[in-house]
Amino acid sequence: MTDFVQLWVYLSATPLFGLNATLVVYVLALGLYQRLGQAPWANPVLLSIIVLGAALLVTGTAYPTYFAGAQFIHFLLGPAVVALAWPLWERRVQLRAHWARFTLAAVVGGSAAAASAVAIAWALDLPREAVLSLAPKSVTAPVAMGIADKIGGVPSLAAVFAVVTGLVGALSGKALFALLRIGTDPVGWMARGFAMGTAAHGIGAARALQVHADAGAWAALALGLQVVVASLLIPMVARWF
Repeated sequence: MTDFVQLWVYLSATPLFGLNATLVVYVLALGLYQRLGQAPWANPVLLSIIVLGAALLVTGTAYPTYFAGAQFIHFLLGPAVVALAWPLWERRVQLRAHWARFTLAAVVGGSAAAASAVAIAWALDLPREAVLSLAPKSVTAPVAMGIADKIGGVPSLAAVFAVVTGLVGALSGKALFALLRIGTDPVGWMARGFAMGTAAHGIGAARALQVHADAGAWAALALGLQVVVASLLIPMVARWF
């Protein structure tokens, strides 16, 4: 027991703690997710957040101490997003054929996501900073933070909203697509993937990749388009109000 306590004290004070904790928890969560037949409620990202958050709270470990190690995984998010371009390259024929429709869908979908969030927040009489932080909720977290900072929101709050939005999309997407009777033919996977990437950004794209390669490719396209659309339109509209 003494050896374990000494090991814990050592690991919790070094970058190894955040790195090892993140990898171990996610691998275990992923194993459980696969064992349960990829049930949406057992999403490994959601389970990892719950377990790691509880562990930090129980042990009294400061977040900066944890992130000193987790930042190495965080750094890999950039290359991972860039790697999503390869599935799109493999589907470049369809992309060229439907580029106008994809662009229109991205603008309409992104506008609906931002406008609905802001309208609900306004109706609930939330503080102005919270309303502005909700506007980029369907954009991947690092970009959402930058947009929120530019329009007068709170970057850290925008990151939380973005993560929650991604998790909600990943958890509810399958049921919603079934309810809307969107098929699983090539066109259906295109629609499912693009919708998931538009509404739930990176977390939704990751979920789509786990379900079907076509869905993951189109989700990656939607993720990238939302970054461009939101970065241009949200600050422009925010200035009018």
